[in-house]
Amino acid sequence: MLYRSVVKPVFDLIVAATAFTLALPVFLIVTILLFIANNGKPFFFQKRPGKHGNIFKVIKFKTMNDKKGKDGQLLPDADRLTAIGQFVRKTSLDEIPQLLNVIKGDMSLIGPRPLLVEYLPLYNDRQKTRHNVRPGITGWAQVNGRNAISWSQKFEYDAWYVEHMSFGLDLKIMWLTVFKVFNSEGISSGTSVTMEKFTGNTL
Repeated sequence: MLYRSVVKPVFDLIVAATAFTLALPVFLIVTILLFIANNGKPFFFQKRPGKHGNIFKVIKFKTMNDKKGKDGQLLPDADRLTAIGQFVRKTSLDEIPQLLNVIKGDMSLIGPRPLLVEYLPLYNDRQKTRHNVRPGITGWAQVNGRNAISWSQKFEYDAWYVEHMSFGLDLKIMWLTVFKVFNSEGISSGTSVTMEKFTGNTL
């Protein structure tokens, strides 16, 4: 398919490079603020599976500090989310560094979100199709609930996107993403400031 193999990668590169250039002042300001809030650690890098399950390192702004309890374990997410981190997450500014992943070719602007490597053995056959394309900064699941929907719903949206990928659909997702960001929809799940871990499928 011409769009998937040629047009989309070129479009991703042009838009990501332009967007990062325009967002550079904001990127630098947020980096400085998070550097202060997180004791010199404004970013975090984490291994994620990309297209065909190939592993790459995703870069994001670090919105939570590393404070630990008396037992030496990290405190719950809600207790480690800093004020600036909360603002960065609410406005989705934490996604700006991933434009660099798009420029490198690890990610796309639109596609299933790159999840944890530990989830790879837990997917059923349909869920595995999410790795037939490059992961995205935003995607069909993000504009249909993001962290406020269940894992099964999220994966169904991902699989549907892979089956129906088109330029028109990508433009629709980009527009809906802007709308969702301005309305701060779906940032948290119903029980946590982040999405609960995926533990496998239930019958």
